Amino acid sequence: MSELKRTPLFDCYAKYGGKTIDFGGWELPVQFSSIKEEHDAVRNRAGLFDVSHMGEIFVEGPGAKAYLQKLLSNDISKIAIGSAQYNAMCYENGGVVDDLLTYHLDDNRYLLCVNAANIEKDFEWMLSQKFGDVTITNKSNDYAQIALQGPLAEEVLQTLTSENLVNIKYFKFKDDVEVLGHSVLVSRSGYTGEDGFEIYGTPEAIIDLWDKILEAGKEKGVLPAGLGARDTLRFESCLPLYGQELSAQITPLEAGIGFAVKLNTDFIGRDALAAQKEAGLKRKLVGIEMIGKGIPRHGYKVWKDGQQIGEVTTGTQSPMTKRNIGLALMDASLATIGTELEIEIRGKFIPAVVVETPFYKRAK
Repeated sequence: MSELKRTPLFDCYAKYGGKTIDFGGWELPVQFSSIKEEHDAVRNRAGLFDVSHMGEIFVEGPGAKAYLQKLLSNDISKIAIGSAQYNAMCYENGGVVDDLLTYHLDDNRYLLCVNAANIEKDFEWMLSQKFGDVTITNKSNDYAQIALQGPLAEEVLQTLTSENLVNIKYFKFKDDVEVLGHSVLVSRSGYTGEDGFEIYGTPEAIIDLWDKILEAGKEKGVLPAGLGARDTLRFESCLPLYGQELSAQITPLEAGIGFAVKLNTDFIGRDALAAQKEAGLKRKLVGIEMIGKGIPRHGYKVWKDGQQIGEVTTGTQSPMTKRNIGLALMDASLATIGTELEIEIRGKFIPAVVVETPFYKRAK
């Protein structure tokens, strides 16, 4: 068994009671206080996450835009300098290599933030597809990242910087922001369905900022938060998780992120996805809610009239509403809201129904 990787913040976890688990080869905190408390903090105040395990891959050079336009599903030409864009990176068959954020840093210079478990795979894929005058560099080990998420995120972070954070709008960012003497990239983005910021910097900077942000937010109830709350928060907001809602076998269209697929661009996998759209989706990701007792979990089978019609990708009891809900990839012809079906839980077939998504959407 290979040794688990650790982020630069690993030694900070114990101070706050962090309980760690193996997450895709990384030893990361699943919780500090409790998943429910941390979830509630992010929805109502703010929570601070260590997301330093995420990968940073830089794409630079005169051919960078053309290369990324071919590599990624969204329209790269639409990203202004200082803006971020959500993307899928696809195989020729339309399956997903990874989903990621693309930051337009400067002329001919981009940063891709990729999923931790996919860093090496993504980097190899990107190199294999390289063309033109472009340099691709994996700088994941040079960066650490934290995410301050929740309705009080701006108020707390603003006390630590002279930069006017109001000017950093949603899916915009600013590089070289000074926060307590550290130069960092501050992006108004996140993976919780709440307002907030993702902060990229050197490991030394992020270690210092972790303690100081928690200290600045202590009186306002800001908590350190782990992977457990990160998962329940993103799930309530129906944000996909690679390996569950997206994979080499699940296309962006099936997963419901068609907004990030621009078929008028010539990206890898475009023809397969155009054909899938033309023919009509055979599978679709839908929301489900249990009618009977039980919680739908990843991998549970979905049935209708004695036939298996799909599988649960993510499910839990919502910390906010206490509803037993899930996301399921299932037969598109039965994906209508109100359709009754059954979830197989330990050999029993428990009634459920297709419901509207997202399960949670913050008030603007």
